[in-house]
Amino acid sequence: MKITVLGAGAWGTALARLLQQNHHDVTLWGHHAGHLAEIQRAARNEHYLPGIELPRALKFDPDLERAAAGRELLVAAVPSKAFRTVTRHLGKYRGAIVSVTKGIEFDTGLTMCGILRQTMPDARHAALSGPSLAPEVARDIPTAVVAASADPALATRLQQLFHRPTFRVYTSTDLLGVEIGGALKNVIAIAAGVGDGMKFGDNSKAALVTRAIVEIRRLGVACGAQPETFAGLSGLGDLTVTCFSPLSRNRTFGQRLGRGEKIGDILFSLTAVAEGYHTACSAHQLAQKLGITVPIISEVYAMLYNGKDAGQALRDLLNRDVKAED
Repeated sequence: MKITVLGAGAWGTALARLLQQNHHDVTLWGHHAGHLAEIQRAARNEHYLPGIELPRALKFDPDLERAAAGRELLVAAVPSKAFRTVTRHLGKYRGAIVSVTKGIEFDTGLTMCGILRQTMPDARHAALSGPSLAPEVARDIPTAVVAASADPALATRLQQLFHRPTFRVYTSTDLLGVEIGGALKNVIAIAAGVGDGMKFGDNSKAALVTRAIVEIRRLGVACGAQPETFAGLSGLGDLTVTCFSPLSRNRTFGQRLGRGEKIGDILFSLTAVAEGYHTACSAHQLAQKLGITVPIISEVYAMLYNGKDAGQALRDLLNRDVKAED
């Protein structure tokens, strides 16, 4: 199949490599022509995936419309903040597009496929999500994800395209739930990192993850998702790896915050996007709009956008009224 991956970061590059290994005709697009030329010359993306060899058959194209023309599938791996800007240039595309970006748009409260319905209305939309750290996928470490679409046939087709011995793909028709789980877990991972930075223990993180999945499910169901989705790969699975792995950008972001670094300094030094920073604002706004109580997400928002002290955020969480477990 002719496939173009949009986004030459770690995740886009890892998936382009995987699809090329599955013997597809793969083109990688990125907004920086010089970066693409460097990857092609070295057969490596040293900036995002150091030490990983890329197939020489992989193609590169810095022209967005040309890269998408005539392709049967697009894989959207651009940051959530750029997602609308990039995809609206492809409004006439009529093939399938799968989002692998995890986020919620601030102005609209839409997931990435929600944006696609507006920017690429004639395309067929899907999402691929789950506990899938790009460096591990690129090193062929066993991974399982879920391909979700309101069209079961499209989800099954994506399963066939991406599936490998070390990359197991399940299917789901709960597109909204899969996307919400993938987006909100990044916010919680920042909270987990803050705890690590403040030298909390495993008890603390286990409690955080357990209570966080309740919040994610509560908000997701209010948006129209199926509750059982959040017990799966795109919910609990993705939440777990993002909160515990040292490879998680969002956990690392929170860890630095918990150690006392200033947010501006952390953002300035990042080599890749920590999606949870932006999603915290979007999720907080969405929860307020729907009247949903999300204490952990609210405290992360307060730390990131209101300058709240991390220690005070913790004390406020612990001092909430006692209640029955839900």
